[in-house]
Amino acid sequence: MERRNFIKSMCAASVVAAIATPSSLLAKDAAKGKNVLTYDAAVAAITGGKAATQSDKIKLTVPEIAENGAVVPVKVNVESPMTDADHVKAIHVLSTKNGNARCADVMLTPMNAKGYFATRIKLAGTQDVVALVELSDGSFLTTAKSVKVTIGGCG
Repeated sequence: MERRNFIKSMCAASVVAAIATPSSLLAKDAAKGKNVLTYDAAVAAITGGKAATQSDKIKLTVPEIAENGAVVPVKVNVESPMTDADHVKAIHVLSTKNGNARCADVMLTPMNAKGYFATRIKLAGTQDVVALVELSDGSFLTTAKSVKVTIGGCG
C-alpha cells in the first residue's frame, strides 16, 4: 500500500511542476542575462587586450557541414614541445555568433605532454569556430574555420 501512495504522490508532484513552470522559461527569445558574451568581449576577456596572431601551429578540426548544431565535434592540436619553458597554457574554443561566444576552455601544463583538446560544442547557426591558444610566454595564437549548420543547436 505504501508503494502505491508513493507513486501517486510522485505523479501529483510532476503534474504540479509541469503546470507551475513559468512561461518565461519556455520563451525562445528570452534575455540570456549574465551569459550574453559577444565574440570580441570574450577575446578581450581571455587575452586582456593583447593581440592574437594567426598561426599554422594550431590544427583546428571541425566539420565543413554540421547536420545538427547541438553536437559539433571540435579538435584542437597545437604543435608545442610541452616543456616547462615552452608549453601550451590554455586552449579556448569560441564561436563568432552564439549568444555566449565561449564554448570551451581547458588549462594545460607540461604534464599533459600534448597541446591537444577534443570536445563537442553547440552552434546556433552557420558561423566560424575559433581556437585561441595561450602559450607559457604569455602570447596568444589563433586560427578559425567556418562551419555550416543545417539545424541550429542553441534554440
